[in-house]
Amino acid sequence: MRKLASKTVGLAAALGFVLAPALARADEFVNVLTGGTSGVYYPIGVGISKILTDKMPGARPSVQATKASVENLNLIQSGKGEIGFVLGDAVQAAIAGDTEMGFKGKLDKIRTIAAIYPNYVQIVASADSGIKSLADLKGKRLSVGAPKSGTELNARAILNAAGLQYSDLGKVEYLDFGQSVELIKNRQLDATLQSAGLGVASIRDLANSVPITVVEVPASVIQKVGAPFVSATIPAKTYQGQDADVQTAAIINYLVTRSDLSEDTVYQMTKAIFDNLNDLYAAHAAAKVIKVETGAKNPIAPLHPGAAKYFKEKGAL
Repeated sequence: MRKLASKTVGLAAALGFVLAPALARADEFVNVLTGGTSGVYYPIGVGISKILTDKMPGARPSVQATKASVENLNLIQSGKGEIGFVLGDAVQAAIAGDTEMGFKGKLDKIRTIAAIYPNYVQIVASADSGIKSLADLKGKRLSVGAPKSGTELNARAILNAAGLQYSDLGKVEYLDFGQSVELIKNRQLDATLQSAGLGVASIRDLANSVPITVVEVPASVIQKVGAPFVSATIPAKTYQGQDADVQTAAIINYLVTRSDLSEDTVYQMTKAIFDNLNDLYAAHAAAKVIKVETGAKNPIAPLHPGAAKYFKEKGAL
């Protein structure tokens, strides 16, 4: 009897050992690809990472600061990220395989998780530069964002529509938001073009340090650029010393993933993020316009099946 009992216990222990890994959810590594630490992608990415840690069982998220849209798309395509922040026009260029924009070929693994919030093209000059319009940028020193970033793609599009080439400028710098602001403070640059959510930390820092002018992007220029750009307004008092509304261009940001990530994983990520939007709103003011109702609208890359499942459940697809 003892032998039988011993064998029974031993068999149960063996079965338990075999079944335990199947019952436990495997660690799910989620690399969140953002942008420079002084932009808006980064703090919202940190917010997403915290939500996934707290609300997605088994998730092991990390946040990677990058050069933003183009780099994020290339990293997603090569399997080096699970969530990427990207601008809509960069997604268009990626799908088309636009080599001039930084893609070696058509990126066929890009899938949409959700539309999130608009980026505003924010052209800010030091008041003493004398720049008050797009035309005044001619011969001036301008930072257009990191090379091949979403901001730099936006800069090319807006300047071209305004009849300006980089060669018309006095000097072009390819710097991230924080570096651009430091050079303006030191009088080594006249202006910076930053494509970001409203209230971006870098421009707040600049406006609190020196008098600024927020330069208008007129409706005529936006119409010439065309989709996916739309007209938008930077409300008065968004930045210190900005006393009036300023018209500019806006473009939607997306969260993207890759096609070979499982439906369940993407469903769980999407559910964690959109079921806990109040936590995300606390990460940055720009996130406050992110809604379940608009998450699945107008995807440029196809919706991932896992994201589609979530939005269908919510009646938002």
